[in-house]
Formats: sequence, structure tokens, C-alpha cells
Amino acid sequence: MPDRKQLKDLFEGLLGRDVTVGDAPEPLSPHVAPRPACAVYVDDSGRLSAVALMDFALAAHTGASLALIPAGGAQAAIEDNLMPTNLMENCAEVLNVLAAPLGDASGIHQRLERTYHPGEDLPPELAAVGATIGARDDVLVDIAGYGSGRLALVSVPDS
Repeated sequence: MPDRKQLKDLFEGLLGRDVTVGDAPEPLSPHVAPRPACAVYVDDSGRLSAVALMDFALAAHTGASLALIPAGGAQAAIEDNLMPTNLMENCAEVLNVLAAPLGDASGIHQRLERTYHPGEDLPPELAAVGATIGARDDVLVDIAGYGSGRLALVSVPDS
């Protein structure tokens, strides 16, 4: 898994804001309500290599911050439990760039294959990977001026 500094540098570099990355209070489950955004990463042979889960709040804060949308836009999405398309598209861009530090940490090239929007049904095999305890890192990401949320990175071992 990428270390905390790599995650901090990625978010700060993309969002142009101060970001802190620390321990999450608990693992992020793909089954929480509202459901998290999910990113699926594959290696060069197309094999599932990692999954990232971003809770609804972090997805909204990330999406708004990337596009310089006022923090109130993210807060409205959170209060309404409804992720606007533009916020999710921006969040997906950050999840796409996350493939590089995932690949660096694992030693294998990884690319984003697909993102699932919050509330979108995950295939059972992806939900099972997202619920895996062990080869994962759960962090709390706080974006200055916007807010915080949880990010879970789950590595899929070779079978």
C-alpha cells in the first residue's frame, strides 16, 4: 500500500490544498449507507489487483475541491445523500491518479478499470474484496476548507 506521505502528496498536488492523512477510526465497509465510491484497479494482464473505497463524504469533498466548487456544494450533496455527476467525475479523476502510487507500492503497473458511484450496486466479488480485513489500509483524509472522510485501499493478492 502507498504510505501516508504518498497519499498526502497526491491529494495536495491534485487539490491544491493542505491535506492531512491519519488513521481511520474503523475500516470502511462497502456495505455502509450511504455506500462509498469504489475504484477497481487491474494489472497489465487485466487481473484485479486492488480496490479503493472512498466514503460518500470524502468523495463529495474531493470532487468539489478539485473543481474549486465551494465547500457548501459538497455539504449539500452530503446532506441530501445525492452525489452530483460533476462531483463524482472529479472524484473519479483523483481515483484514477491513485493508480500510480498503488503500482509503485506493489511493484506492478496498475490502472483504473472502473469506478462505481456511491449507491451503485457492486458485483458481489468486489464487495467481498472491499470487506476484506488484512491486506488493506484505512485512512482518514482531511481536506482543508472542505472536510474529511475515509479512504480504504485493499490489495488483492495473486491467486
